[in-house]
Amino acid sequence: MRKALLRAAFRIFVGLLLLSGPGIRAQESHAEQTGTGEAAAHKQHGQEIDAGEIVAHHTSDSHDYVVEIPFLLHKTIHLPVILWTDKGLSIFSSARFKGDNEGKVVVTDDKGNRFVRIHEVIYYADKVKPGEEVSALDFDKRPLDFSFTRNALAILFVFSLLLIVMYYTVRAYRNPKKLPKGIAGFIEPIVLFIRDDVAIPNIGKDKYERFMPYLLTVFFFILFSNLIGLIPFAPFGHNLTGNILITFVLAIFTFILTTINGNKHYWKEIFAPDIPKALWPIMIPIEILSMFTKPFALMVRLFANILAGHTIMISLVALIFIMGTVYVSPVSGLFVIFMSLIEIMVAFIQAYIFTVLSALFIGLAMHEPEEHHAHETAH
Repeated sequence: MRKALLRAAFRIFVGLLLLSGPGIRAQESHAEQTGTGEAAAHKQHGQEIDAGEIVAHHTSDSHDYVVEIPFLLHKTIHLPVILWTDKGLSIFSSARFKGDNEGKVVVTDDKGNRFVRIHEVIYYADKVKPGEEVSALDFDKRPLDFSFTRNALAILFVFSLLLIVMYYTVRAYRNPKKLPKGIAGFIEPIVLFIRDDVAIPNIGKDKYERFMPYLLTVFFFILFSNLIGLIPFAPFGHNLTGNILITFVLAIFTFILTTINGNKHYWKEIFAPDIPKALWPIMIPIEILSMFTKPFALMVRLFANILAGHTIMISLVALIFIMGTVYVSPVSGLFVIFMSLIEIMVAFIQAYIFTVLSALFIGLAMHEPEEHHAHETAH
C-alpha cells in the first residue's frame, strides 16, 4: 500500500512538472489570451519552439496573472494598467490588449492616448512604428508605468504568507509552559541562527538588536520568494528574486542602512584615509565607488543565481517539445526533479548569503578602531 502511494505521488509530481511547468504555463496563458495555441501553431507549421522566448516570457513581469490548478482550473486575471501620460493619469484593464504583446493591438484611453504593448512594455502607438525594434529604456516613447503587475501581486502574496507564518509562530509562545512545535519549531532555530551566527558576529553584541527586524525580514522574504518560485502552479511559481528590479530594491535597503549608520571612522576611511595625501586622488574615488559596488554585488548575485535555476528548469521541460518526442519526458522529468532539489538548497543559501553580507556591510560601517584592535589582540 505504501509503495503504491509513493508511486502515485511520484507520478503526480512528475505530471505537475511536465504539464504545469512555468514556461509551458506561460505559453498556455498566451494561447488562452490570443485564442491560438502558439505551441500548436509551431507544430502545425513544422517550426521549432523558441525556448529562449519561453524563458523570457516566464522570467519577465506581466500585466496578466494566470491562476492555474492542474487539471482543474486555468484562468487569466487581467490586472489594472496604471500609466502617467503627457495628458495625465490613465487607468484601464490589461484585457483591452487582448493578449497581444507584439504591438499589433492599439488601445485608446478616455484622454485620447493610444498605446501598444511590446514584450510587456507599454509604448505610445504614435511613437512606435510597426516592426520597429524598441527598448524599454526609450522613455521618450513610453509613459511612466505604475501598473499593478504580476510581480506586485506576488509580493503581496509572499508577505501575506509571511504574516500567517509569523502569527502562528508568535501564538505558539503565548503559553510558556509548552514547547514550540509545528511552524514555530521550524522558525525558532532559524531566528536563533540569524541572531547568533549572522547578526552578533558581524554587527556586535551591543548593536545588533535594532537590525534584527531588517535581517529577519529580508531573510524570510528571500527564502519564501525562492521556495514558492519552485512550485509550478498558481498562486505559486513566481520568479520574484529572479527579477533584477526586486533584488535592486533589496540591495538599496541594505545600502541605505549602511550609509545612514556609518560612523565617523567609516566616513574618514572613505574621504580622509590614513595614507599619504598624494594618494588621495586615487584612493578616494575608489572608496566612493566601493560604497556602490557592495550593494551592486548583492543585487546581481541573488538575481543571477535564481534566474539561472529557473532558466535551466524551463529549458529542460522545453526539451520535450524541441525534440518533438514524448520519450524525452522521463529523462527531462528526472533532471527537473534533480534541479528542483538543488534549487531548494540554493533558496536557503542565497537567502543566507544576502543576509550575512548585509549584516557584514552594516557592521563594517559601524565598527570602531578600538573594537578592531581588541579583536586582533584577542586572536
